Amino acid sequence: MQRRHLLASPLALATPAFAQADSRPVLTVAVQKISNSNTLEPPREQSNVGFRLSGLFSETLIGTDWTGDLSAKPELATAWRRVDARTLEFTLRPDVKMHDGRVMTAEDIAFSLGAERLYGSGEASTTRGVLAGATGKEPPGDVVAAARRSFPGFEKVEIVSENTIRFVNRTPDLTLEGRMTQNVGAIFSREAFRAAESWLGWARRPVGSGPYAVGDYRPDVSLMLEAHDEYWGGRPPARRIRVLEVPEVSSRINGLASGEYDFACDIPPDQIGSVERHPRFEVLGSAINNMRIICFDTGHPLLRNPLLRRAMAHAVDRDTIVQALWAGRTEVPKGLQLESFGQMHVGEHQTPRFDLNEAKRLVRESGYRGEPIPYRLLNNYYTGQVPTAQILQEMWRAAGINVQIEMRENWSQVNDRGTQRGIRDWSCTAVFPDPVATLVRAMGPNGELQRSGEWKNEEFNRLVSVLETSTEAADRRAAHARMLDIIEREDPGYIVLHQAATFTAKRRDIRWRAPRGWPLDFRAGNLAFRAS
Repeated sequence: MQRRHLLASPLALATPAFAQADSRPVLTVAVQKISNSNTLEPPREQSNVGFRLSGLFSETLIGTDWTGDLSAKPELATAWRRVDARTLEFTLRPDVKMHDGRVMTAEDIAFSLGAERLYGSGEASTTRGVLAGATGKEPPGDVVAAARRSFPGFEKVEIVSENTIRFVNRTPDLTLEGRMTQNVGAIFSREAFRAAESWLGWARRPVGSGPYAVGDYRPDVSLMLEAHDEYWGGRPPARRIRVLEVPEVSSRINGLASGEYDFACDIPPDQIGSVERHPRFEVLGSAINNMRIICFDTGHPLLRNPLLRRAMAHAVDRDTIVQALWAGRTEVPKGLQLESFGQMHVGEHQTPRFDLNEAKRLVRESGYRGEPIPYRLLNNYYTGQVPTAQILQEMWRAAGINVQIEMRENWSQVNDRGTQRGIRDWSCTAVFPDPVATLVRAMGPNGELQRSGEWKNEEFNRLVSVLETSTEAADRRAAHARMLDIIEREDPGYIVLHQAATFTAKRRDIRWRAPRGWPLDFRAGNLAFRAS
């Protein structure tokens, strides 16, 4: 793997003062991947691995209680209120120090949520891949797309006073509070952005207000996060966090055992027992707000037929996968939704049942004759990804469907349109508890599934506007129910496998609570070291 190095920024970050008496430890965390895009700017790195780290160096106006009940909580705003169905007013937290030593201002909020950072001038950078944004300050196209699906009705940010701003939408939106918890809307220093030599230079060293500041970042290798000692939430317990990219599970576990790492992320359930046999270590984790899915590319000649896609859905025994690979530590949700959606949860909806006879019937009706269907696969980017694929391949074979696994090295190869795509792995995070955060954000007209050309349904897309703009709960719930039926049962765009779970191995003498989502929390309230 080619090692890429940080593009130096002309901005001199305020360097935390590390006196010789500073006895705080350096925390070393081994992860499977640091960033898929080789950047740290949240709208560019909209991935599970990006969600894991972004909260360490950046913050939103409204936060999420990741180690508690996942409820909204004050972060860079101390309070917020509805002015009307289109407008949220925020009271800003006073005296928040940014990593460049400046005090956060209302202008930083307007910049972070506005065109300069998220939407550009309308002529997004056309450069793709890891070098997108290497010249100029225009955000790459996928940044603009992430902003549009995160804040589709954005009109403007109004600065009411130095401590008060308003987020104004073009249309009514009952989910604005939830949208403001998304890391796409993280707040950064306007002056630091303007001082950076390019968008890419900025994106590899963004300047926020989180408990740790981005230091040295070496794509595909390591990320150093330095304690932000003027953090409004209290002095961070670790002097530095070293995040190391260690793709192999065995290497992460062995490094923990040898003392090289303090934390090792993404531990498969079948390895938990071997880790915890040593009294110095423990594994923490649970099911989280993310769902593992298989996506169809309906551009494939065989997969254009919804009958074959429905057959593939009925051939999958999800409970067997949960028991065999997850030791029953997660569950199968009722479609691409979570019970945390509250009144928007469609409890009567069911994923297509496992029914091998029905799968075989649909195969016959579709006219399928055993032609190979490509399944592009990464080597365990997701926990248990390869064994899951192998089990699925056998389940489909039992229904008479010939799925051929094709290993790929990175997401660019998985998504490449130059050769015939078929099916692929993906996951969907409910970044806030509403179907807008799942069906619309991931599968809607601005979502990745449709932007990549894999699936489209006109009725589904018409219902998106109901979910996004209706102020009637009954209408929104009815739209959600119908959308689930369309994309999961009638014209499948994906197959839901199970709710994702994440498990982190750590030294037992470090006090830390695991999140109920991807984000790692190493702030003073959630990390402590025993006195030696």
